[in-house]
Amino acid sequence: MKQNQEKQEPCHGKGDSIATLPSAHVVLYQPEIPGNTGNIGRTCVAVGAKLWIVHPAGFQLDEKHVRRAGLDYWKHLMIEEVVNWDALTEKLSPRRFFYFSRFATKTIWDASFQNDDVFVFGSESSGLPESILDRDAPNALRVPTTGKVRSLNLATTAGIVLYEHQRQVRSLGE
Repeated sequence: MKQNQEKQEPCHGKGDSIATLPSAHVVLYQPEIPGNTGNIGRTCVAVGAKLWIVHPAGFQLDEKHVRRAGLDYWKHLMIEEVVNWDALTEKLSPRRFFYFSRFATKTIWDASFQNDDVFVFGSESSGLPESILDRDAPNALRVPTTGKVRSLNLATTAGIVLYEHQRQVRSLGE
């Protein structure tokens, strides 16, 4: 799979300095909506996080809807695609994983985040499969909402999580 979609030097490689290492990792498990992925990619650039796409995805990363949502920031995005869940966990172990679902019993306010944490989000229509998500686990989290809202948009949820992470670790500077 491609690491970066444009002909350019990879944003993250063996020779990178600590300043270019990702603050966090955002995993989209089988995403379906290109605009959400583009918006999440733009947020990743804003906070210095790396975006991971677990295939199969419902679109190609070079689709215009992804690029449009990511604007001209896409060229700065640290991104990697993996063929399946096992390939992802092999690459990101032993980092701490947090799984997001509207069905989780704990909220993001219950978590203490650290640099290099991994935030896993499921597909827009079905979330994370039971083989990945244990909704009662301490690392399964949700963004709290009123009972009047079934769920938040995936890009909105990822943005809330990333900025709560930034608030806790303060890696953007003041």
